[in-house]
Amino acid sequence: MSEQRQAVVDRKTRETTIHIELSIDGSGVVVSETGIPFLDHMLDALGRHGLFDIVARASGDLIVEAHHTIEDVGISLGRAFNEALGDGRGITRMAHAYAPLDEALALVVVDRGGRGYAVIDTPLTGEVGGVDADMFRHFLESFAIEARMNVHARVVAGVNTHHKVEALFKALARALDAATRRDPRLGDAVPSTKGALDRG
Repeated sequence: MSEQRQAVVDRKTRETTIHIELSIDGSGVVVSETGIPFLDHMLDALGRHGLFDIVARASGDLIVEAHHTIEDVGISLGRAFNEALGDGRGITRMAHAYAPLDEALALVVVDRGGRGYAVIDTPLTGEVGGVDADMFRHFLESFAIEARMNVHARVVAGVNTHHKVEALFKALARALDAATRRDPRLGDAVPSTKGALDRG
């Protein structure tokens, strides 16, 4: 595991150019310039409530639609978490969190066990912030796969789409914060019966 638990990820395709800086042991300082204000808002919530420092800069083919930018930011941020956590020595590894926002309530459960898998049990219909709301479900899937984490997420209650998506990101933040914390009882041990966390 990187002693500083930090990572820088750059991703460039014909559709997008993404730059991510991540510090796991941060204070919730976020600079997000993706060209999609609602995505910036969600990344701010993720950093602030998880106490991660995040720089996210993206330029993409927004003239087509937001899909590629949102997906590629999710991919790049997931890779940054995987890189920053390294072999996972000493981390709690599994955690869950509920987060409410008015009438909405979300649950997210994460396992940084080295296997990327996502179950996002929440229909997100219509638009939020001028973007197809379902793209934020896709963001979570892309993030989970590249972060080499199991992520199970569910909106337990909710009516307003903005509230449902934001509750998901806040619950993800709190679950990630808990799962990535160092457990002093583990010392330098890897939290796995296999003795290693598969990182792909």
